[in-house]
Amino acid sequence: MKLSVIIAAILLLASHSAALAAACQFESQGEGRVADVVDARSLRLDDGREVRLIGIEPTTTTKQALAAMLAGRDVSLRGTDDTPDRYGRQPALVFVGESDTSVQALLLSQGDAIVSAEIADKDCAAALMAAEAEARRGKKGSWADPSAIKNAESPDDILAGIGRFVVVEGKVLSVRQAGATTYLNFGRNWTRGFAVTISRRMVPAFESAGIVLKSLENRKIRVRGWVEGNAGPRIDALRVGQIELLGTN
Repeated sequence: MKLSVIIAAILLLASHSAALAAACQFESQGEGRVADVVDARSLRLDDGREVRLIGIEPTTTTKQALAAMLAGRDVSLRGTDDTPDRYGRQPALVFVGESDTSVQALLLSQGDAIVSAEIADKDCAAALMAAEAEARRGKKGSWADPSAIKNAESPDDILAGIGRFVVVEGKVLSVRQAGATTYLNFGRNWTRGFAVTISRRMVPAFESAGIVLKSLENRKIRVRGWVEGNAGPRIDALRVGQIELLGTN
């Protein structure tokens, strides 16, 4: 990808939504020059620091897009907590040069990444979701593939993605509680159908966000997360942002 194309994409993204550029500013966590793109979610600076890009999950094109965008570039880091993760990587939003638009938002707007829903700040989370939505509407990048969004009525297709981060859409047929877990069931067969699981400790967070779990019955939603399960696929909703309401039927 040519540098001129990248700059044009940044300018287009910033002009498309001023709110997108204004969000996700957070506290400065330092600056540096990119020495290497380690993998699809992390890079190494010339001072030896390794950085993990927060807020996104990679697609098959993320590493290539990052390498084209960041190789040898000066970047600044922003975030709410610079405590290294268990691999020694500093979690941060990354900005190229003087740009007010994060690399994460740019990747999302190109369809080269998926929102992870890990960022709790509402304005920042909304901005990243807006960038992803732009790519979905334009069928850019990974969203050009019709199978990029899984159908909740096709549990075998979802289960084939076990261990991967996926996006699923469908209607919640029932909401059931079993012990400390609430199940959003998308199929009549609770054992084999797709379901979203929500632990009791997460319920107050959903209610604070205006989502009463029982009210999701017969609602169409979009959910994102890591696929688990054996007979039937499951996604554990650990964050409110993993669930989006799409309609009333």
